[in-house]
Amino acid sequence: MNPTGYFALVLHAHLPFVRHPEYERFLEEDWFFEALTETYLPLLEIFEGLRNDGVHFRTTMSLTPTLLSMMTDPLLQQRYVSYLDTRLAALETERTRTAGDQYLGPVVEYYQKRFNQLRTQFVDRYQRDVVQPFRSLLESGQLEIITCGATHGYFPLLATHEESIYAQLSMAIRTHQRILGHRPAGIWLPECGYIPGIDRILAEFGIDFFFLDSHGILGADPPPRHGVYCPVRTPSGPAAFGRDYESSKQVWSAEEGYPGDPVYREFYRDAGFDVDAPHIETLRHAGIKTFTGLKYHRITGRGDWKEAYHPEWARDRAASHADNFLFNRQHQVRWLNSQMGRPPIIVAPYDAELFGHWWYEGPQWIDFLFRKMAYDQDEVRAISAAEFLRLSSDVETVVAPECSWGAGGYHEVWLNGTNDWIYPLLFDAGERMSRLASMFPDAKETHRWILDQAARELLLAQSSDWAFIMKTGTSVEYAVRRIKTHLHRFDRLANMLESGHVDHGYLEAIAERDSLFPDMDYRIFSKRPCL
Repeated sequence: MNPTGYFALVLHAHLPFVRHPEYERFLEEDWFFEALTETYLPLLEIFEGLRNDGVHFRTTMSLTPTLLSMMTDPLLQQRYVSYLDTRLAALETERTRTAGDQYLGPVVEYYQKRFNQLRTQFVDRYQRDVVQPFRSLLESGQLEIITCGATHGYFPLLATHEESIYAQLSMAIRTHQRILGHRPAGIWLPECGYIPGIDRILAEFGIDFFFLDSHGILGADPPPRHGVYCPVRTPSGPAAFGRDYESSKQVWSAEEGYPGDPVYREFYRDAGFDVDAPHIETLRHAGIKTFTGLKYHRITGRGDWKEAYHPEWARDRAASHADNFLFNRQHQVRWLNSQMGRPPIIVAPYDAELFGHWWYEGPQWIDFLFRKMAYDQDEVRAISAAEFLRLSSDVETVVAPECSWGAGGYHEVWLNGTNDWIYPLLFDAGERMSRLASMFPDAKETHRWILDQAARELLLAQSSDWAFIMKTGTSVEYAVRRIKTHLHRFDRLANMLESGHVDHGYLEAIAERDSLFPDMDYRIFSKRPCL
């Protein structure tokens, strides 16, 4: 029996490349460790459980090149084991401290069990390599893994130097193939940033589809007949899927969506701030109070008073919210089908880190949703973007407008008074990199090493994360330092080539620190022929 409509869950998994071997511990590396603990490992646990139980499910998920690089880095793998072990040691003392506390004691015991489970999953089952279970899910057909820009560079603002977009895409596809063993069919455009003409470049790289926010589809010329409920083709061929605002808001909105429920875990209350004790001090960095991942309270309400977290209550609420979400999707596809005369696709894209990191129960919600979708009804069927395209023979061709999924819908998150100073520097560096690629079309040995490292530094400087952090006001000093550091390294390497004076010690040091993309070829920045 054909379904009334289809549902596509799309998760964008990304973190900037943060790796600091020059320090024994580094605060911002915890971004990766927190995401492993609360998002990536729990999602794998859910996906593998669904597959093992024979449940029909489909998820489209980006694993960005920087994230894949960190997942496969031996230094970060070892540091993550240390991250887990220090928390398990602290929890042992925490269990003693809260033994007589009927409210917090059970929560501490829950975390002790949970962190032991995560350590077993990461060390014993996965042998510290989380890419392999993702690859297994890709190869068995339940998980469609797509790519992104090499370092999440924001394409609309890199388009002034088009070679930078080619470099971002070229390195992205190389990394995807090298680590996952497959060429990606689709891409998550960084920040869903699009301008007309990008479709032409995507087509050159064999990319067949991407995603846009709702207004990127609804504002197309001509307006698509079916709005965001059917993909459209761009003039150069790649298809664009549009976000369904209704289903997305139910999940991502902390005010109106599920994550704000008072039973769920409170993100901002953490033992790193609440508990002053030597065993918690070991989890901090240089005495700085920061998140530890040990969160003992539920949301409760808007005030400062928070009640103890009950994992069982939260799990039950996730089940009821999954039921509510599916109920709404059933009504939605019935109405859309009656209007369209064909099954619609409901595309629900989210940052993957929403599930688990920000909304702790999010992975459980996904588990319940797919199980209910498979067994409790037959109107809505889970599907991947590529599968739906194969079913769609009459996709319209339109011209999509400039857009992003950032606040305001366009480019102001990444181009404003807090971060506009970076773009002239990035443009100049891009032009210089292209000139160097022309000067040394077939570099060997040391020259090749310098050029490849210069290309890495430029790509790292282009990451949209730094501009985003400056705009949001979190870790601004670190973001500014990263931009300036990578551009300084790039300039120094370029000066070596132009002057002929090579500092081998410096080259070795930065190659050790910024060690991603081992198959780099600096010629990805070569000047493009005029079209």
